[in-house]
Amino acid sequence: MSSGTEKKAYTSQSITVTFEAGRCLHAAECVRGLPEVFDPGRRPWIRPDGAGAGRVAEVVRRCPSGALQYELVDGGAETPG
Repeated sequence: MSSGTEKKAYTSQSITVTFEAGRCLHAAECVRGLPEVFDPGRRPWIRPDGAGAGRVAEVVRRCPSGALQYELVDGGAETPG
């Protein structure tokens, strides 16, 4: 049984997005910001190859709860705020 604190990773050639369901506030900033990447009606619901890494990172930074984070394949990473 999952505790809700497990992080799931979604990887493309240039960026990995992680999601921690237990932290999500369902504010939908991701879905509104980049629906071609974040679509809760699809499986997997995060497809980081649906947009450029810079755009994905920009939308992930808007996540108010920190449930979404990212790491760029070239080594750049978000620092939690």
